[in-house]
Amino acid sequence: MSPGPYERRPRMRATLFDVYPEGVDPKNLPSAGAGYGPPPGMGFSSAAITAQTTRHARRIYLGGCPTMANEQELSSFFNDALVAVGGTTSEEAPVVNVYINLEKKFAFVEFRSVEECSNALALDGVMIQGEPVRIRRPNDYNPQIAQGLGPSTPNPKLNLQAIGLDPSALARSATTNILQEDPNRIFIGGLPYYLEEPQVRELLEAFGPIARFDLVRDKENGNSKGYGFVVYQDAAVTDIACQGLNGMQMGEKTLTVRRAEQGRTDLIGGQVSVPPPPAIAPANPPSEVVSFTNMGITEEELADDEEFENIMEDMNEECGKYGKIISVVIPRPSKSGESVTGIGKVFVRYESVEDATKARDALNGRRFGGNSVVADFIDIESFASQTF
Repeated sequence: MSPGPYERRPRMRATLFDVYPEGVDPKNLPSAGAGYGPPPGMGFSSAAITAQTTRHARRIYLGGCPTMANEQELSSFFNDALVAVGGTTSEEAPVVNVYINLEKKFAFVEFRSVEECSNALALDGVMIQGEPVRIRRPNDYNPQIAQGLGPSTPNPKLNLQAIGLDPSALARSATTNILQEDPNRIFIGGLPYYLEEPQVRELLEAFGPIARFDLVRDKENGNSKGYGFVVYQDAAVTDIACQGLNGMQMGEKTLTVRRAEQGRTDLIGGQVSVPPPPAIAPANPPSEVVSFTNMGITEEELADDEEFENIMEDMNEECGKYGKIISVVIPRPSKSGESVTGIGKVFVRYESVEDATKARDALNGRRFGGNSVVADFIDIESFASQTF
């Protein structure tokens, strides 16, 4: 967090604003739906795709991480497990990095290849130090980009019995992330907390039969968190439902409904297309405070002091172009394990509503680290009490 005016220091890296994937020149972007490919003989599977570009498809989220586990133990476990089930692609160790948050009992494991990462999904439910763990794709996983990078599901020939897993785990792993990987997945936000799944389903089914719906719930108490994801049986319904539901008033709340992958760069079949960000009116009344979401900022980056300072510098430098900044707040994970609201978001308070409005209008839809930023207002009372 920043309590006041930012003290400029020597820049450690280039800003992440207006960063596009390597090989994409924003001055020569094709129109939405069009695309361009690499020169003849060059594929996106070689040097054209950097480790950073493929990282989202080479990581798994591990929930229920044993409290006594450390990075080396998790690395060794997954290295040995993938070798045992026949899930490696070479003689090199498949795991290249491990990040653990023991307070919240989760970890991220990064693999050398997309294929090995996908094979690791089959290990969902495996016992580590006597505790079953959950293995999922991370939140930054982009299924549309991943389609051109390698297998998105585990190899059906994996020998899971070699590590004591039921072979049916292969079928589970192929369906666990089906909603997450569907390119027509829709995000529904702003749902009143009192609505139960049947009521939300009834609303959504007005546009057609549903293939899959997930209402996201709090892991501690099971209550709705006010948002979810849906995939329709007929993909043609996707945009119609988004247009019909987005902005709908439900009590005191306003629904935010859009394609879950909206605003991201799509890499499909070796082609890149970057649609221009839509002009979206702010959902909340103008105030001195602008909130920035869909920044693609991870808990790992926030926990790293140097990376946190880099993000803080990016925000102060770019947001400062539109008026005088009073303060910048970037919520960080608690070292004590306490719940912190607003993780992944950035809040900037300006001296005037006029300056905040200029910043919101200019930065909404801008790129930050490859993500399309969503800028809106929050009221000054919520900002002061940090009710994010």
